[in-house]
Amino acid sequence: MNVAELLPTALGAAVLAPLVSFFVILVFGPRKDEETGEAFAYISVSAIAFSAVCSFAALAIWLSVHWPGSHDAGAHEPVAGESAAVVEVADADADGVHAGSDPDHHPPGDGHAGGSDHAGAGQGHAEHEEGGGHDAHHADHGPKPYYAGEYGVPGVGGPWVLGKFGDLRLSISYYIDALTLCMFCMVTFIATLIHIYAMGYMHEELHPMTDHEVTLEDGSHLKRPGRYHRFFQYLSLFCFSMLGLVVAGNIAMVFVFWELVGICSYFLIGFYVERKSASTAANKAFIVNRVGDFGMIIGLMALWSSMGTFSFGDMEINDDGQRRSVEGIFSQVRSGDQAMAADGMVLFSASDEALEVIRGLGSEASPQQVDAALAAHIPAWRAGTDSPDDDPAGSARDGDGEHGGSSDAPRYGYWLLIVAGIGIFAGCVGKSAQFPLHVWLPDAMEGPTPVSALVHSATMVAAGVYLVGRFFPVFAPEVLLVIALVGCITLFMAASIAITATDIKRVLAYSTVSQLGYMMLALGVGGWLAGMMHLVTHAFFKSLLFMCSGSVIHAVHTNEMPEMGGLRKKMPVTAYTMLVGCLAIAGAGVPFIAGFFGGKALSGVGFSGFYSKDAILEQAFSFMRVNSSAWAGLFFVAAAGGAAITSFYMFRLWYLTFAGQPRDQARYDHAHESPAVMFVPLIILSVMAVAVAWGPVQGIMGAVAAVIGFGVWTFTRRPAEAEATSAHEEVQDPLKKIKLSDLPVLISVLVLVIALIWAVTPGLDSLVLTELLEQARPDHTLGDAHGVLLDWVWPDEHAAHAPGILIPVSFMAIGAALTGFLLATFMYGLGWLKAADVRQQFQPIYTFLLNKWWFDELYDWIFVKPALVISRAISGVDKRWIDGFIDGTAWCTRKFSEFFEKLADRTIVDGFVNLVARWTFATGLSAHRLQTGSLRQYVMFIVIGTIAIFLLISFFWNPTLAG
Repeated sequence: MNVAELLPTALGAAVLAPLVSFFVILVFGPRKDEETGEAFAYISVSAIAFSAVCSFAALAIWLSVHWPGSHDAGAHEPVAGESAAVVEVADADADGVHAGSDPDHHPPGDGHAGGSDHAGAGQGHAEHEEGGGHDAHHADHGPKPYYAGEYGVPGVGGPWVLGKFGDLRLSISYYIDALTLCMFCMVTFIATLIHIYAMGYMHEELHPMTDHEVTLEDGSHLKRPGRYHRFFQYLSLFCFSMLGLVVAGNIAMVFVFWELVGICSYFLIGFYVERKSASTAANKAFIVNRVGDFGMIIGLMALWSSMGTFSFGDMEINDDGQRRSVEGIFSQVRSGDQAMAADGMVLFSASDEALEVIRGLGSEASPQQVDAALAAHIPAWRAGTDSPDDDPAGSARDGDGEHGGSSDAPRYGYWLLIVAGIGIFAGCVGKSAQFPLHVWLPDAMEGPTPVSALVHSATMVAAGVYLVGRFFPVFAPEVLLVIALVGCITLFMAASIAITATDIKRVLAYSTVSQLGYMMLALGVGGWLAGMMHLVTHAFFKSLLFMCSGSVIHAVHTNEMPEMGGLRKKMPVTAYTMLVGCLAIAGAGVPFIAGFFGGKALSGVGFSGFYSKDAILEQAFSFMRVNSSAWAGLFFVAAAGGAAITSFYMFRLWYLTFAGQPRDQARYDHAHESPAVMFVPLIILSVMAVAVAWGPVQGIMGAVAAVIGFGVWTFTRRPAEAEATSAHEEVQDPLKKIKLSDLPVLISVLVLVIALIWAVTPGLDSLVLTELLEQARPDHTLGDAHGVLLDWVWPDEHAAHAPGILIPVSFMAIGAALTGFLLATFMYGLGWLKAADVRQQFQPIYTFLLNKWWFDELYDWIFVKPALVISRAISGVDKRWIDGFIDGTAWCTRKFSEFFEKLADRTIVDGFVNLVARWTFATGLSAHRLQTGSLRQYVMFIVIGTIAIFLLISFFWNPTLAG
C-alpha cells in the first residue's frame, strides 16, 4: 500500500474505533453490574487510545513524504526542463486520491528523492506531467499537499456514495492535509487523557448514588442507579463525531458530523438530567446551536445551487465505471490572493445576461458553442466590465477592484459568495459560542468536568474555528471583516465577564469564549496560521485548566472560589499544574532571547500561548497599520486589552483557589490531592501546555532553566513533601512511593534530552508546529487581499513578522500580560489593593459585568417573552377555536348518536326484539295450560298422537320420499 492508501486507512480506523466502543457499550452496558461496570470505561479508553496511535502513525506516514519546512532549507529546487510537481493518478483501490506536492523532499536520513502524489489546487483534472515547468517561487511556495477521495464500503469495495442529484454527488469522502493530521493528533491525544481522568472523576457513578442537588417533593434527595457506562458511551460517540468532522472531504459530510457533535453535547451537558439546571443548559445549547445551523444551511444551499459540488478539493471519481475529474470548491473560488466568485455563481447571478447571450447565438447554436460563448463572458461578468474585450487578461480571476473592474457595473456572483461565506460562518458562530450566540457555553458547565474539558478544548467549540480555518479560501474579504468583528466583540466581552465570576468553571468557560474570539479575530484579519496555532495551543492549556478545576471540585465539593483558598498545601500537583495553565493562557515568555542562542532571529522563549497570542497581535497590528483606520485599530486595541484582562482573571482564579488562608475550614480539612489516575494526565498536559509550540532551541533553553529552577525548588521543598506524604499514608495511590517533588526535575531532564536530540539531528529542526501547519495553509491565501465592497486591505501574514511590527508588539504583549498579573497579585495575592474597595468604587460596572452584560435578560425580553406571548395567543386560538370546533363537533356527534340510539336501537331494534320476546312469552303461557299434571290426560294425548301419526303415514306419506 502506498501513502495515498495508508493515510485514509489509518485515519478511517481512528474514526471508527470510538464508534465501535459506542455500540459495544450501547448493547452490553444496560446489562452490567457494579463489578463489571468499570470494564466499559476500559473499552472506551482503549478505543480512543487506539485512535491516537492511528493518528500519530498517520502523521509519521505523512512526514515520510511531506517533511515540513522543505522550502526553507534543503528543499529540492526545480531547474529548467525538470518538473517541480508531479500529478499521480491513484489506482482503483484508492479511487480519487490526490495530493498537492512540495518539491521533492524527504525526512532526514532518507537518501532517496522522487515525486510524490499530487493534485494541484485550481486544476480541473489530474494527469501525469513530465518535464512541465512550474513556478515554485511564488508566495505560496506551490500547491499544498493533500489527499482527497471517497471511502469504499468495507469488504465490498468501491466508493460509498449516498446519493446523486444531477451533477451533485454525496459520498463518504475524505480530505487529508497537515491540518487534518494536526487536528487528529491533538483531539485523540487530549481525549485519551480526559478519558483516563474521567475514570477517576466519575468513579462514584459505578454505584447507586444520591444526588444531593435534586430535592423531591417529600424533602428527600434523589436516589438513582449509577450511569458510569452511559457516560463513556456518550464520550465515545462524541469523539467519533469530532474525528469524522475533521476528516470529512465535503461540506455536506461536515454538516452531518456537525449535528452529531451537537446531539452528543446535548447528552453530555444534560448528563445529570434530573437537575433542572442541567436539563435547561442542555436545551439551551441545543436550541442556540440550531439557530447557527440555520444560517449554515443557507450557506450550503448557496454553494450547491451555484457550484454543483460540496467537495473541498479536486479529486478523481469512478462514476458508473467512468473515471472523471471533479473540481473542488477551493479550486473554483481561488485564483489570485483572495476569494472570487466561482463560474457557477457568476452564471447563477447573471442569468438574464446569459439568456441574452444564448438568444444572440440563435436557435441553431450547438451546446458546445453556447458553453464557449458563456465561458468567454464569465470573466467580464465576474470583474464588473461591460464586455469580454474590456477585461484585461487575468484581472477577472483576481477579483481585485483595482484591475479591470468597473465600479459602476455589477460584479456578478460576488454577493452570492458573501452569502455563502456568512452562512457557513453563522454555523461556526453557534458551535464556537461567538457573539451573539455565546450564551449557551457558560451554562454548559452543568455537565461533568471531563465533559467541560473535552468540549472546551478539542471537540465541539474547536469544530467551529476548525471549519473557519478549513473553509478560509472561500471567505471573501468582506466576510473576513465580519469574522474579525464578531471575534473582536466576543474576546473582549467574555474576558470582561470572567473578572467578576466566582464559579471556577464559569471563569474558565468565559475564558474559552474569549480565546475562541481571539482565534476568530486572527482568521478575520488574515492570520490563518496564527488562528490555527492558537487553536492547538489553547486546546492543551484549556483542557489542563478544566481538569485542574475538576480536581479541585472533586476535593472540596464546591465550584465557588470564595469558599476555597490555601489549597496549594493540600493539592500541590493540581496547584502547580494549574499555574502552568495560567501562565500559558496569559502568554508568559521572554521575547527575543532565543535569537542570541542560535534560534531564529528575534524569537523568544515562553509558554505555548506566548507564541500563538503574539502572532495574533502581530497580525492585528499589521492590519491596523496597513489600513490606517481607527476602526481597524480597534481590533488590535481589543486584542491587547483582552490579553491584560486574561492575565488578570486567570491569576485571580489561581490566588482565590490556592493562595492565602482557607476561607472554609471544613472544606479545606476535607481536601486532598486527587489520585494518580487524575493527576498524571495533568502533568502530561502541563508539559504540552508549555512546549507544544517550541522549537529545538526553545526546548534546550526552557529545559535547562527548568532543571535549574526545579532543582533548587526540590531541594528546598523536601521536608514539606515528606510531611505531606506522611499525612496521606492512608491514600491508596500506586504512585505514592514516588516523591512528587522529584517529578518536575525528572520531566525537565527528559525534555532536555529530547530537545538535544531534536537540535543535533540534521533536518529535524523543521519539525515544529508552525512549519507543520504552514504545510496546510490554503493555496493563494498569502499576499495582500483587497476588499471589493470596502476599500480595505488584508495584509500578507508573513509581513506581520517583520521587525518593525514584531518588536513593538512583543513588548506590548508582554506588558499587557504583566499588567494583568501584577494587578491580580496586588488585589488577590498580596492584598495591597482590596477587591471590595474596587468593587464599591466601580459598582455600576461591576453590576453590569456580574450580570453578564444582561445578555440573558435581553434575549429573554427579545425572544423568550415574545415567544411565550405568541405561544399563549396561539394556545388561546387552539383552546377557543380549534378545540371549540372539535368540542362542538364532538357535542353534535354525541347528540346525533343519542337521537339515533333512541330511534334505531331503542325503537326499531329493541322494539322488534321485545315484540318477539312478548310473543314467545305469550305462546309459552298458552302452552302452559296444557301442563295439567293429570296422568290419564297425558295417556289420552299419547294415544291420540299415536293414532294421528299412523293415519299420517298410512294415507299421506309418499314412500318414494322416504329413501
